[in-house]
Amino acid sequence: MSDRAALLKGIRVWLVFFVVCLVLSGATAFPLVHELRWTEDLLRSLAVPEHLPGLMDWIVRVREGLDTVDARYPFLLYGTDWLAFAHLVIAVAFHGPYRDPVRNVWVVEFALIACAGIIPLALICGPLRGIPFWWTVIDMSFGVFGAIPLYVVRRKIKRLEALTPWPAHAVAAA
Repeated sequence: MSDRAALLKGIRVWLVFFVVCLVLSGATAFPLVHELRWTEDLLRSLAVPEHLPGLMDWIVRVREGLDTVDARYPFLLYGTDWLAFAHLVIAVAFHGPYRDPVRNVWVVEFALIACAGIIPLALICGPLRGIPFWWTVIDMSFGVFGAIPLYVVRRKIKRLEALTPWPAHAVAAA
């Protein structure tokens, strides 16, 4: 396998991994009410309340809040439906880098910027919304862990770009 083919394969594997994570992250925003009930039941069955009471208190508080919203103001959950949809739409944008990584490297760079933006958003909005700091750290980790595969992909794309001969129209424009 040539260097170019190996790089392209590696780029595509990392992109598929990132897109799968993005889709799963988005898809979990649809059934939040049920997920929190299942999470609370699971944590109780694992004796988490005895070992991590702060975590259990937070999960119970969030579950109670979602139950109230679902029962009295279900239209507010429409916002999380849009959040889920946004994840799915963003995932579709990675079709461009999958097909032509060099031409569409900007999608990966845009996503890296978005990952970096998670940190200030969490640090500013978390305290404004009464989110415990340890949960804000978990939220920020999505930006950090999302940036890792994107950084790897960007480096591979830049190496692929160096191996790619210029297209005829780019040479004529230069």
